Amino acid sequence: MEIPPPRPGQVVRYAYLWADEHSRGQEEGSKERPCAIALAITAARGELKVAVVPITHSPPANEFDAIEMPPRVKARLGLDVERSWVVLTEVNEFVWPGPDLRPVPHAGFIYGQLPDKFFRRIQEGVIEAVKRRRMQQVRRTE
Repeated sequence: MEIPPPRPGQVVRYAYLWADEHSRGQEEGSKERPCAIALAITAARGELKVAVVPITHSPPANEFDAIEMPPRVKARLGLDVERSWVVLTEVNEFVWPGPDLRPVPHAGFIYGQLPDKFFRRIQEGVIEAVKRRRMQQVRRTE
């Protein structure tokens, strides 16, 4: 199955490695989950580098650390009906497509594209997390 190039705002299925798992020495994510591509750039050597933010059912401890996904957006992406949040304070960075990208049942590797207005809110939240020095980055390797 061909994997298309990454685009910011796409939601992919990914074995996300939380920063606290990484700090305990884990190298593999314990669960595959939807993640939004926050950034996709071409590096100096021509590699496509991607940063993804996780989507979780767990509400944030701090209201500024995540944005709740509107039910309409979740339905459009084919996600479940439970409440979910996009975490703004941590990312996984990797070379696209990387070994941790997983197929979406019956849909390739991409759930779909976030609406522009909602994605801009995510971008603003990520930038704010960086400014507040609350961003945690986990660089994934092969």
